[in-house]
Amino acid sequence: MNEVYLSLGSNLGDRKAQLQEAVRLLQTNPSISNIKMSSIYETAPVGYLDQHAFLNLVIRLETSLSPLELLDICQEIEQALHRERLVRWGPRTVDLDVLLYGQEQLATERLTIPHPRMYERAFVLVPLQELMPSLILPEDLEMQEVHVWKTYINVNTFLRDAN
Repeated sequence: MNEVYLSLGSNLGDRKAQLQEAVRLLQTNPSISNIKMSSIYETAPVGYLDQHAFLNLVIRLETSLSPLELLDICQEIEQALHRERLVRWGPRTVDLDVLLYGQEQLATERLTIPHPRMYERAFVLVPLQELMPSLILPEDLEMQEVHVWKTYINVNTFLRDAN
């Protein structure tokens, strides 16, 4: 099994419900197990600023899927939750990014691991550090727009929370 970290974000519709459904769909995949999640953070948009704030979290999971198979699953989930790619870094119902896949380094047209911009993004690094405490954050990382929105004991508690 491979240890993998994914970043999830949403800023359209019921943001928490979108994230819950994405995590639920990951959890139902028989090739994915042992999902752990960070707190959920509310963050200002990056790049395209004329949009609502995001809810972001990072999950750690184990999988027997290859990196590209996992990317396909993530994109299927985005499609199932009606993700539209109209504007780069624009609003989205849900976004799933593969951050780290074991110790692998990969560079293809479809996928780069580690994620090429993760070290520039506090909305990725802060929740990632919760799950990977040995991660050292860059000193110049802009932190002011990253705030804990809610913390859950575990994934199942998150999935059951209707509020």
